[in-house]
Amino acid sequence: MTYDTKLGMMERGVAKVIGGDPKGNNFLYTNGKCVIIRNIDNPAIADIYTEHAHQVTVAKYAPSGFYIASGDASGKIRIWDTTQKEHLLKYEYTPISGKIKDIAWTEDSKRIAVVGDGREKFGAVFLWDSGSSVGDVSGHSKLINSVDIRQKRPYRLATASDDTSGSFYEGPPFKFKFTLRDHSQFVNCVRFSPDGSRFVTAGADGQIFVYDGANGERVGSLGGEKAHKGGIYAVSWSPDSSQLISASGDKTVKLWDVGAGTAVTTFNMGADVADQQLGCLWQKDHLLGISLSGYINYLDKNNPDRPIRTIKGHSKSIQCVTVHKNEGRSYIYSGSHDENESAITGFLSLTSLSHYWDAETGDNDCFSGKGHSNQVSKMVTDETNELVTCSMDDTLRYTNISKKEYSASDLVKMDFQPKSVSVAAGGLSLAVCIGQVVLLKDKKKIFTLGNLDYEAEVGVIHSGGTTAAVGGRDGKIRLYAIQGNTLKDEGKTIDVKGPVTEMAYSNDGAYLAVIDESKVATVFTVADGYSVKNEFYGHHAKPVSLAWSPDNEHFATGGMDMMVYIWTVSDADQRMKLPDSHRLHHVSGLAWVDEHTLVTASHDATIKQWTVKY
Repeated sequence: MTYDTKLGMMERGVAKVIGGDPKGNNFLYTNGKCVIIRNIDNPAIADIYTEHAHQVTVAKYAPSGFYIASGDASGKIRIWDTTQKEHLLKYEYTPISGKIKDIAWTEDSKRIAVVGDGREKFGAVFLWDSGSSVGDVSGHSKLINSVDIRQKRPYRLATASDDTSGSFYEGPPFKFKFTLRDHSQFVNCVRFSPDGSRFVTAGADGQIFVYDGANGERVGSLGGEKAHKGGIYAVSWSPDSSQLISASGDKTVKLWDVGAGTAVTTFNMGADVADQQLGCLWQKDHLLGISLSGYINYLDKNNPDRPIRTIKGHSKSIQCVTVHKNEGRSYIYSGSHDENESAITGFLSLTSLSHYWDAETGDNDCFSGKGHSNQVSKMVTDETNELVTCSMDDTLRYTNISKKEYSASDLVKMDFQPKSVSVAAGGLSLAVCIGQVVLLKDKKKIFTLGNLDYEAEVGVIHSGGTTAAVGGRDGKIRLYAIQGNTLKDEGKTIDVKGPVTEMAYSNDGAYLAVIDESKVATVFTVADGYSVKNEFYGHHAKPVSLAWSPDNEHFATGGMDMMVYIWTVSDADQRMKLPDSHRLHHVSGLAWVDEHTLVTASHDATIKQWTVKY
């Protein structure tokens, strides 16, 4: 199961194209260098395509349903298979020399139109299997935002551009027929009805014009003088071609009766700038709206002011993850470094979001209130049902899991940036900061080790609460005794092969597992004076994440080599490998839901759940 992200970093004033598969089961969109395919009835079921080298801007299913064409910021189009898990590449072309903004197929799945911001031209139409041109997308003086093709013969093609006009083409081969000059500002979207009888254009002037699908003549407009109070970024037709929905910067989505030209329903999405609507999709019975916040809203015709469900998630790389059981259910918590655009200044204000996900259903939300102001580096849960997080904003936070709300009072300011946090019974926390190791009790600093003669990277407290182990860049682990309110250096050290990147005690406290930059995992037996139990080799690049299974017999490691290994403590040769767990992205976090379920998080901004069978 993949708990995918929301739509990637949205740009204010830029439409977000979201596509649907012809069978009505899935929808797809882009996030960073990924194309996300989600089941529309159960969005927790997701698939990810990660083969683009540049930011992917748009993806569309072929009408056959067997292929997807996706375009990126460099002008590259990749056409790939949807039926195989590997998503094999069929063809690759570079039809224009700049960012691709929209893609359209003919209904026989043989021709593709591509538009965007090219240097020599703003669009192209070509045969899918050879790349040979089947027309000329001319007639515009500025970048083309949108393209669509009539899904019945005779084929027609229409475009929408920043030059405030649309264009109408006949074909194939497609030839420019005439300019549509009805809009007074940027034209953001053009879409033919499924039956081909009509097409509409929508613009930054808040207007939607309706045209005859066969001859391109204007036949009307929606909503009288204006359809929306703000710019319109997207429209999507109903399957029966009688209605459509439109998404606007006025923070509404409207449902239109096209024949009457009137709005049937207005969905009010909120009052915040982040509630501006930049995309929409009508798929089967589902109406989706996409907010500037990146949230995907399932709209409810019977209750237009409250979506049926809202998909939220991270838009940026996930740094850390943990699992906690609450009232018999397992919840996955993740932390990242998401950016939201500030309404007042337009500058980027950094907010770091912690999300929680129901491990069974994939339903998720983020904590309310003001959280960390920079990247969350590490998170753990303690015995009092609190999520303890450390951040690059130089703070530790203690957040009540039941309330799911940040509290201003449960914030501890550190002298230096914390890299790692660990907890143990009795209200103990250990924070490893740049140049300091800090012991806390009941959310208060009680002891600080400063002036270190080594660079501390990560620290963990033994579950018994008597020992703190701190790993350094010098390849040594120092064992400090926790005595009352102090950390006592008794001169005990353990050597590993290289600079320590992560470590963790097993849940029962019997073992300490350590990974280091020399690509080795080492397990020490605590009761035997931290003697080496086993060494584990397999990673081709630095391992960075580690988590113990609840059975205390297995642990997982994730590395910069994009590999996840599951190791057996008693047998170094017995290992399981999850290759390409997050293809082209390293694994930044690991956690176990139970002894047969592993959760991985990555810089591709997704969380995946794996079933492990020994």
